[in-house]
Amino acid sequence: MSLYWKSFKDILIRLLTKPIWMMLFISLALMGLVYMNQTIRDLPVAVIDLDHSTTSRDLIRQLNTSSKIEVIPYSDIPQAIADINNQKIFAAIVIPNHFEAFLMKNKDVTVLGYGDASNRLANGLIQQDILASYKAFLASFHNNTMRNSGFQDEQIDIILNPIRSQTVALFNPGANFAAITFPGLLVMLLQHSLMIASTRTNIALHSLPQGKPPKAVFLGSLSALVPIWLFLSIILFVLWPWVLGYRQLASIPVILMMTFPFLFAVIGLSKLLTECLRRVEMIYLTLSFLTTPVFYLSGTIWPLEAMPTWVWCISHLLPSTWAVNMIAGVNQMGLSLSSVGFNMLMLFLLGCFYIILGLFISGLRNGTLRQRFNFSSRSKIN
Repeated sequence: MSLYWKSFKDILIRLLTKPIWMMLFISLALMGLVYMNQTIRDLPVAVIDLDHSTTSRDLIRQLNTSSKIEVIPYSDIPQAIADINNQKIFAAIVIPNHFEAFLMKNKDVTVLGYGDASNRLANGLIQQDILASYKAFLASFHNNTMRNSGFQDEQIDIILNPIRSQTVALFNPGANFAAITFPGLLVMLLQHSLMIASTRTNIALHSLPQGKPPKAVFLGSLSALVPIWLFLSIILFVLWPWVLGYRQLASIPVILMMTFPFLFAVIGLSKLLTECLRRVEMIYLTLSFLTTPVFYLSGTIWPLEAMPTWVWCISHLLPSTWAVNMIAGVNQMGLSLSSVGFNMLMLFLLGCFYIILGLFISGLRNGTLRQRFNFSSRSKIN
């Protein structure tokens, strides 16, 4: 036990005196630079009004009230499309002839839209604002039309809004979950940094001049990494979402309770990687190559349910898959801690599985398993 605590204190003090792990803060700061302008505003959108009626001008005013769109009047469609191709504007909206007349006669009318899909964020924001503005315009148009026809406000409200809807935030592990990229990215940062630190610690202990140290030294040295990365988890999952304005629901104790089994699983996986590779340069090359595929397999970019069965099985052997689902569910979607208990259990089981597998490979490479097997065989023969 004394060797464990001595190793724990030595490694912890070394990490605190040489805080290379603080490089993660620099990474977060660089990520946060994109938020200095807060959000995208006043995206230039061309509007070609071919109707020139009171109703069409009302629609243009409604579009111009959006914070994401800056309406730029154009006189012809070819020039607007050319400016989209030259990336001078992001989209073009064409209000057709007889727009007001068709609305008055309750006929179908089509408002054409052309957009630049190469910028997914801007294109998505423009689509949302155009649809919201058009719905608001139609609601106002129908409201005024019915009021001019003698309807009372209560009657108008019943006709236009026959069903009262209420939006409730729910956890959805299906396709919508793929959009939660931010917690997935933070989980990958935590996993990658701990993987490098723990494998580096394992290799350093294997290559000591006095030979391989006792197991208590290994346990103490690796345990010293846990407090540092628990602190980093508070920065990543509590402080940073709050700074950037993301939804953050879990308390610090809950975050720590979820992060601990994740760190245990990652340290177990690093033990397996160390025994398989045992060279520093191979560790760094392997982790650099695997980080992006692991990010895709974690369910952050693409839903797990849409993956082939064999890919789904591989993804569930990675700690990040369980951690993304767990942390995003509790911290961003409002799940209770008890509802992700299975994820925590699976992370503990994964950690144990990787440690046992790493010890088995170590025994094969060192010859200890063969010696024990040969010894047991001789004992049975005698």
